[in-house]
Parts: sequence; structure tokens; C-alpha cells
Amino acid sequence: MATRHGGLHIQVGGKAAVTLFALSLVGFVAESQLTQYVQTNLGYRQPYLIFYIVHSSFAITLPLHLVLLAITAGKSPRELWSLLMTTLRQHLSPPGVRSTEFPRRRLAWLLTFLTIASNIPGLLWFMAVSLAPMTDITALWNTNAFFAYLLSVRVFKLKWEPIRLAAVVLATLGATVVVYGGSSSKPDAPEAVAHRAANNRAPLAGDLLTLAGSVLYAMYQVFYKLYAALPTDPEELFDAEPAGPYTRIPTESELEEDDALEPAQGTIVPPFGLFPNMLTSFIGICTFLLLWIPIPILQFLGVAHFALPTTRAQILSIVGISLTGVTFNAGFMILLGIWGPIVTSVGSLLTIAMMFVSDMIFGGAAGSVTVWSLLGSGAIVVAFCVLAYDIAKRKHPA
Repeated sequence: MATRHGGLHIQVGGKAAVTLFALSLVGFVAESQLTQYVQTNLGYRQPYLIFYIVHSSFAITLPLHLVLLAITAGKSPRELWSLLMTTLRQHLSPPGVRSTEFPRRRLAWLLTFLTIASNIPGLLWFMAVSLAPMTDITALWNTNAFFAYLLSVRVFKLKWEPIRLAAVVLATLGATVVVYGGSSSKPDAPEAVAHRAANNRAPLAGDLLTLAGSVLYAMYQVFYKLYAALPTDPEELFDAEPAGPYTRIPTESELEEDDALEPAQGTIVPPFGLFPNMLTSFIGICTFLLLWIPIPILQFLGVAHFALPTTRAQILSIVGISLTGVTFNAGFMILLGIWGPIVTSVGSLLTIAMMFVSDMIFGGAAGSVTVWSLLGSGAIVVAFCVLAYDIAKRKHPA
């Protein structure tokens, strides 16, 4: 499959991307709170089964997007599908090679990589949720920003830029301050200690699982941008006035004629977010078809005991986790292709501040918020703003 080593072309502006970014942050916080709620308050401690259900639900992403485009823009799902297949063939074909054959083997390798690379960190995260405090998990998970920067510099052959490096380091330090400086100096009440002990059975193990997942997720972000994301920037086309060859979707006959063109001569750009949503759906389908296999094996060997949810609250909570998980992952995949792993991962650190607000509102954790936690969250916000300003300045130089 084609790769791009010529650097990262990213853009922070754009109403569509900013709106999607906000929805992704809300989706992550809601997914985190619901996951902890169903495993702790409702007593449904089945991390692998929840993980399997949630990640399999990614399959609905593309159908929902196709329905949305059919309703709002009058686009035919059949034409959109033909467009996606043509785009996928062009994207996976070697540069400069004319071929009408669909690259099935390349697609199979790509989907295998995406499924494994996205599911292993996710599984570690689900396992950690029932072991460690949610705020710690969120902070440690989002340290993938630092690892994503290191890998991006190496893989994309970027220069060590002081502003970008400082922003990433500041965000990582902010996350560290939140984790290790966020505990209150006042002694906890016995009820609070008992509740925390019941909900967080092995905080060190949970933290280590989260850290391992964070490193693996950073690798996934970088290699997704390298191998899976389109080289074009659909956000610019989405926010621009309709003009040129992007005013409508080509007909099937036009797509067939374009099949003979090289990618550089006949590049087709799908509607905003449609291509990454297709990949997200493919990941969901692969997860559904493959990752059920360990369930009967582990059950038969007695390694784990799996049980379906039995109460309405458990079922509704898992449905909520699935929907919010789809929202977060669909948005994240789109932004990863547009912004690249550095900006996306640093932007995701804003979930730490949102988790504090969420914990205070829904978790009764207002007393655990300290000056250190506020300073750490503030450092993360400042780091993201600095990074966004630096990129915007490069796009619009004085």
C-alpha cells in the first residue's frame, strides 16, 4: 500500500473538524463514565464482552453516514459506495501503476492491521477501567501524545521543532501532574475509602495496563496516518465554496471511465469523513467476525466466565457505551486523517479536564480536585492552544 513520507500536512481550522472534535471529546467522556458505571455500580464486570460489543458496533458507522448523506444531500448510497471503492482502489494501488484489478490482498492486510492495532489498546483500556480510578486512566491513556510525537518525528522524518516539542512535553507533564499531584491532602472519610477500594481493586495493575495501551495507541495513530489516511485534505473541500470537480459525486459511468486513470490524474475525493468512516465500519465487521473466537475457548478452559447482561440498566448502559464509542472513534479516525497524530493526540488530552468536570457532577468527586489537578488540566489546555496557534500561523503567515 502507498505510503507518504513527505511530512504531515495538517490544518486546525474548519467548522466541520472543530464540531467533530467537540463531539468526540463528549463521546469519550460519556463512554468512560458509562463503562465505569456498568462495571462498578451495576456489577457487570465483563470487560472483554463489553469491549467486543462496543467495537463490533463500529460497523454501523458507514451505514449511518450513508443514510445521513441520503437524507441531507440527496446522495445515492449506491453511488457513494462506488465512489468509496474507486477511492480505495486508487489509494491502495502502488503509485504510478495502472490497474483495474481491486487490491484485495492489500485491503486484507490493511484491515487486519487496523483491527489488531485498534483493538489491543482498546481491550487494555476496558480491562483497566474496573481496576483503577477513571481520572488516572484518562490521564495515563492520553500520554500517548508524547509517544505519538516521537514516532511521528521518526516515521515522517520531521524536524525537532521547539514549539511543537514544548507543547507536547507541557501536555504530557500536565497529565503527569494530574495523576500524581491530584490526590487531596485531607484524609478521606471511611465511606469514601471503602467505596474507592470496592471500585478500584488493583490501581497499579490498571495504571500499567493503561500505559501499555497508550504506547500501542500512539503507534496505531502514526501508522494509520501513514498507511490508511487519504493524502488529500477533505476538510478544505468541505469548508470551501462548491466549485471545480468537487461540486457533485461522479456517476457510475464516470467512475468506470476514471478507473483507467492514475491516482495523480484522476484523484476522487469522497464527502467529508466518509472514507475513514468506511474503515471504521470495516474494523467493526472484522471485530465481530474474529474476536468472538476467544470467548468459548476461555469459557471452556475455565479461564474466564462470560455472562450476558441481565438487567435493563446493564443493557441500556452497554447500548450507551456502544453509541458513545461509535461517536468518539468515528470522529477520532476522521480527525486523525486531517490533523495527524500529533495534534489529534494532544487535543484528546482535553478529555482530562472534561473528566474532572464529569467526575464532580456525576461522581461526587468535587472534594478530590486540588490545585495540582487544576494546574495540570490548565497546562494541557495551554499546550493544545499553543499547538493550534502554531499550525494556524504556518497556514496563514503574516
